Amino acid sequence: MLLVLLLLLSIAFIIFATANLRMHPFLALLIAAFAFGILSGMPLADVVKSVNDGFGGTIGYIGIVILAGSIIGTFLERSGGAFRLAESILKVTGERNVPATMSIMGFVVSIPVFCDSGFVILSSLNKALTRRAGITLATTAIALSLGLYATHTMVPPTPGPIAAAGILGADLGLVILWGMLVAAIACFAGWVFAVTVAKRIYISPDDELPGEAAKSPTPVAAADSPGPVKSLLPILIPIVLIVIRSIAEFPTKPFGTETLYTILAFVGQPTVALLIGVALALLLPKKLERAMLADKGWVGEAILAAATIIIITGAGGAFGKVLQNSGIAGVVGQTLADTRIGIILPFLIAAGIKTAQGSSTVAIITTAGLMAPLLASLGLDSDTAKALVVVAIGAGSMVVSHANDSFFWVVTQFSNMDAATGYKLQTVGTLVEGLVAAVVVWVISIGVL
Repeated sequence: MLLVLLLLLSIAFIIFATANLRMHPFLALLIAAFAFGILSGMPLADVVKSVNDGFGGTIGYIGIVILAGSIIGTFLERSGGAFRLAESILKVTGERNVPATMSIMGFVVSIPVFCDSGFVILSSLNKALTRRAGITLATTAIALSLGLYATHTMVPPTPGPIAAAGILGADLGLVILWGMLVAAIACFAGWVFAVTVAKRIYISPDDELPGEAAKSPTPVAAADSPGPVKSLLPILIPIVLIVIRSIAEFPTKPFGTETLYTILAFVGQPTVALLIGVALALLLPKKLERAMLADKGWVGEAILAAATIIIITGAGGAFGKVLQNSGIAGVVGQTLADTRIGIILPFLIAAGIKTAQGSSTVAIITTAGLMAPLLASLGLDSDTAKALVVVAIGAGSMVVSHANDSFFWVVTQFSNMDAATGYKLQTVGTLVEGLVAAVVVWVISIGVL
């Protein structure tokens, strides 16, 4: 109970410090990480190691991706490519359907691509569409975020659901089948939340940071801006490469295990794929000038814009790692495991672990390990039941995304949200989406189990 109480106090401190005291999220997260580790009784050396490992590990995974995404976004904006691309998409979808478009994009992209990478990749396009449609960025950002989250947590080949299927001995095909169905309904619920709740909060897509005045990029003459197809390539090619890598790593090894596989596995790494996207983005200006690549040029501006996002995301990773190493996941998971409530049990365990320590993947894998010995006694050991348990675990791993989740900071910082707004939209949105997914799994279980 002490760990749970400390977690609640840590979250309350982060909200109060960032919203009321206007403290920088980086500082608030670091203070919360050290305070939680020390007060929970962790050895002091382990507290420092957890903070360092969490900060470095998170930045090591997402840092270059964020930088590359920022550069791609800046070149799309400054070259006029984002405007042309948004204009072309709106001709097809219509201005009223931008949130639905972003939700569907997120749903599809996050099947093979991690949701944080997907959000970074699509962020500049999302802002351009939002600007052209004249609506609040809150609606489209949350629609995109929840669309990404739906498939990220419930549909293989995302590593979490694959790992859970392996631990529980579930048939991967059945997991994909039920996961896609539940994720589609959950994604729809996320879209409804975005267009009914998030739309009430206006956020300008032009602000570089929350609270700053709008900054418009230097206008580019229509004749000098790239066409929509050329503008799409820096976004599309990285996604395609990441998807192909996921296919190449299927257990059947469709591309073999030799040279072709090695190349595809390399270029499909998010870091490499996004750097290839950067190379394509450099082709967007009518004439690439050396000044654009300088520290005060377009690249320099992109790096400065990404720096704040990276350090906040890293601090969120540090806080999450301290929570993981404190053992709170085991405490929450084992306590809930003693409650026998059928198919809802894996959802509750995953939700408790996710909320406690921040990582959806850790929540999924930990919950699968706890559930494995309980399946037979709960009557959940058939092939269909195992697949639904995996999906229920995925639904729980969405509940909820808050300060200890690096994705929370990616979404808020790329969408010009302060922490308080992030809690109102991202945190509550993931709660709604996860609960809807849980209800859908429960209804399905009544009919097929």
